[in-house]
Formats: sequence, structure tokens, C-alpha cells
Amino acid sequence: MSVAVEIFGFFTAALGLVLLGVTLPHSSWRVSTVHGNVITTNTIFENLWYSCATDSLGVYNCWEFPSMLALSGYIQACRALMITALLLGFLGLFLGMVGLRCTNIGGLELSRKTKLAATAGALHILAGVCGMVAVSWYAFNITRDFFDPLYPGTKYELGPALYLGWSACLLSILGGICLCSSCCCAQDEDSAANVRVPYKAPMPAATLAARLPAAASDEEGDSSFGKYGKNAYV
Repeated sequence: MSVAVEIFGFFTAALGLVLLGVTLPHSSWRVSTVHGNVITTNTIFENLWYSCATDSLGVYNCWEFPSMLALSGYIQACRALMITALLLGFLGLFLGMVGLRCTNIGGLELSRKTKLAATAGALHILAGVCGMVAVSWYAFNITRDFFDPLYPGTKYELGPALYLGWSACLLSILGGICLCSSCCCAQDEDSAANVRVPYKAPMPAATLAARLPAAASDEEGDSSFGKYGKNAYV
């Protein structure tokens, strides 16, 4: 059962990593709101790298943020956290492939494989936490500006990339927990399998000696029977 949980956790974490990779370059982290606007001529959507504007005809223009140092601090932090989450996820994916008990990569012992799988699970959990902090921090700033009546700039709503990022982080954390829990179950199984068989004492010498004469007499009877012909017993 633990092997199935381990495989489920590996593929769940891998799916979370793929979704994290899709979330990072997604263009719609935040979308300009239509709340309070009678006529909307264009829509603005942004992510961590660039901003785009589209009109009612579907024509849009995009421009990258001119300077990283001129950006808000939370955007820089979200960039760093998302990149860190991807790096941790890729490292956890590699260690998970080596540490799975259903694979023979590296020819490692079972104890080392369980340690590698547990390390991979911890890395996936850290990746999910980093991504969760980045996405939640970005969403917090959107909602804070949206409900601030004195905010002079353009107000935004949560984009679809944030919901995708939350799903990816949950999958990564779930996969990491499954990998760690399967390793604990594997250690319990190994300890149960390594229980020593109780020692059985050898046969006493007196019993062995008592059996040897009986066997010798049987052999003598058989040999004496062969000395005489069949006519001697008629």
C-alpha cells in the first residue's frame, strides 16, 4: 500500500510542478476591474514581468516593466519566491525519481531510497509553501488596493493565474506529504520484516547416539538377509 501512496505522491507533486511552471509566465495575474465603470474601452492585465492592454476590438499591446529596481517590493519578492519554488520542485522531482522503490535508478539500497524519497517530499512541500506565499501575497495587495477608497491608481481583480497557482501549490504540498508518509510506512515494514527468527537448539547428543545403534542394527539385519539364498527359508 505504501508503494501506491508513494507513486501517487510523486505524480501529484509532478503535476503541481507543471502547474507552477504554467502559472509563472501566465499573463493574467491581475485584471483591471469593470466595477464602477459605465463604459469600458480597454482592459489591462498584468503579471510579474509585463503589462498588457487590450481594447474592445481585441487588439492589445504589451510592454515589459522597464526596471526591476523600480518595481514594488512585493513583486520582486513574488518573483524570487516563484523561481525558488520551481527550483525546489525540479530538485525534488529528480530525487523522487531516484528514491521511488519501484525504480532501479542508481541501484541504491532500500534504506537510502526511503531517505531520498523523504527528502524529495520535503522539497516539494517547501516548493508549495514558497508558491503559496507568493500567490497569496500578490492577491493580498490586489484586494487591499481594491477596497481602499483613497487609492488613486487603476484597481484590479484577481486573475485566473492566481487560482491556478493556488491549485498548483496545494498539489505540490499534497504530493510531498504522501512521499513523506509512504517513507514512514516503509520504515515500519522494514522493521517488521527484520524481526529475528527465534533460535532453535540443535538435537541433543544422547538422542543422536540412541538413534545410531538402531540404524546400525537395521543395516546388519539387511546385510545378513542377503547372505542366504531363498531356499534356506523354505
